[in-house]
Amino acid sequence: MNQSTAKLCIEVYSDVICPWCYVGKRRLERALKERRDDVPVDVKWRPFQLNPTMPKNGMDRTVYLETKFGSLNVFGEMEQRLLEAGKTEQISFAFQKIMRTPNTFLAHRLIWHAGTNGRQDAVVEQLFKGYFEEGLDIGSISILVELADRAGLKVNEFLTSEEGIAEVKAEESVGHKLGIRGVPYFILNGAYGISGAQPADVFVSAIEKARISPITADRSRNPGGK
Repeated sequence: MNQSTAKLCIEVYSDVICPWCYVGKRRLERALKERRDDVPVDVKWRPFQLNPTMPKNGMDRTVYLETKFGSLNVFGEMEQRLLEAGKTEQISFAFQKIMRTPNTFLAHRLIWHAGTNGRQDAVVEQLFKGYFEEGLDIGSISILVELADRAGLKVNEFLTSEEGIAEVKAEESVGHKLGIRGVPYFILNGAYGISGAQPADVFVSAIEKARISPITADRSRNPGGK
């Protein structure tokens, strides 16, 4: 098959409690609309836990922020940048509604499962929206069931099983072996790496390069985003 007409594969390493990952999703979507070709695109969401040692039931949001950033004032500065980015990308961040920071492994299992059912992007969208715009506890099975249902997926039995545990751990391990240390991180056609929630035009340029000449990736850069 001619490479210029082959399907474009974009792998997105992200965590659903990462606000810049939500922004990055919007910017990628905008770039895909702005590109100048009609090559089919397959976006795959890969797991990356920002807090792999988080207690299973999560922790109080204020305690988490003070522990992670040293003070709420430091996060406040980042919050302002995120609110501005959110307005541009039509994201209604409502950080004041978030009471708990969850353990996200169960959510990543849900995303993996959604991928096997052709509903992955829809589920990721509902997880981001539920957490950042509604303040829902996405570490809760009942909340995950509700959000999956919004995305057209029934997951009651899956979430109480052990299915997908090994697969999610394996996918996350691949990301660490690639040298990814932060998210969002985008890999195009297994070759080109984009670190952070870059502007849409950066994605458009990288997509064009990956589509025409998928050579090698520069993964030596430290991925951006928090």
